[in-house]
Amino acid sequence: MMLKGFQFSAVEAAIKKPGRKDLALIFSEAPATAAAVFTTNAVKAAPVLLSAERIAGGKAQALVVNSGNANACTGAQGMLDAQKTSQILAAGLGIAEELVQISSTGVIGVPLPMDRLTAAIPALVAGCGSAGIDDLAAAIMTTDTFPKVAQRSGSAGGVSYTVAGVAKGAGMIMPNMATMLSFVLTDAAIDPALIDRIFRSSVDRSFNAITIDGDTSTNDTCLLMANGAAGTPVIAAGTPEAEQFAGLLDEVLLDLAKLIVKDGEGATKFVEIRISGAESDADAKRAAMAVANSSLVKTAFFGQDANWGRIFAAVGYSGAKVNPDLLALWFDDVCMAKSGIFSGGDAEARGTEVLRKKEFSVQVDLGLGQGSATVYTSDLSHEYVSINADYRT
Repeated sequence: MMLKGFQFSAVEAAIKKPGRKDLALIFSEAPATAAAVFTTNAVKAAPVLLSAERIAGGKAQALVVNSGNANACTGAQGMLDAQKTSQILAAGLGIAEELVQISSTGVIGVPLPMDRLTAAIPALVAGCGSAGIDDLAAAIMTTDTFPKVAQRSGSAGGVSYTVAGVAKGAGMIMPNMATMLSFVLTDAAIDPALIDRIFRSSVDRSFNAITIDGDTSTNDTCLLMANGAAGTPVIAAGTPEAEQFAGLLDEVLLDLAKLIVKDGEGATKFVEIRISGAESDADAKRAAMAVANSSLVKTAFFGQDANWGRIFAAVGYSGAKVNPDLLALWFDDVCMAKSGIFSGGDAEARGTEVLRKKEFSVQVDLGLGQGSATVYTSDLSHEYVSINADYRT
């Protein structure tokens, strides 16, 4: 990866338990144009509140992130701890504290072990540049089983640039921005008037189109930093360069979003839910999310049971406009129902074969209009219950 002007560091602070690097740093050699989206949960973690206030200035130069402790529901002390963390880091890096973003993920309601965290920051700063983006991805993991990294390359004004990102998340996943975190970096120069709009649009098509368990975290954060270190001209709205950058950003974020679903806690299936023929795109999204979040549907996926009726039921209660006599449904290319009625014949057997695959699609046509939406989800297994029953022990 040829991402210029960014340095990484990762150290062990033993925030939840020893034996792994759990404190990480992204440092831009110059202040970066930045945008971020955060959880819409009314219960927000201290680092979310602090970072949201700072990102309003449209600039960031560093991000410090810990795993193992969410610093959520920790009261006034939690905010003081977040502020102290950023103060120490800013002093060590020699930058303004307002340019430090802070993020946390892990157990809710437990105070940060500030003695161990602050003791690790000098080594984090000293190690700046000693780690790679893969180390960053590994350090932010909680119940994830693998680190999540994606990247693309583009050019503007004949100058090459990179878009690269990391993400974490395997449970408590239904971002509604907005446990999930994602940090995306580019060495292209992006017009400040463009970056927030283009980023939010990309998040809507990626992280806001996935669900594992229907839970929106207190800590969901997605941050984009563009430092211009590649030397590109400033990419402005309404240009071919802006269109290319938006496409690359979409690809990186969607790659990361899909990796989160594939790593869903206890997941054995990756399922694409496509709704077409809706009265509006918003209706299609409602129907798609209802199917993707249905425990009955997800357990049927796990059991490889071609129970298409559960999917029609979810569409019916989704709030989308529905005419049951017009509904049609496919598992991949197998038509399970048409005009609201079971297709009969060998559809059951062929549909079951589809559900035995690790990845497949479910398409529902509402037959009412041009609205459409696609979301991504996983199945619901015994292992999901085991992981979350034992999470704090």
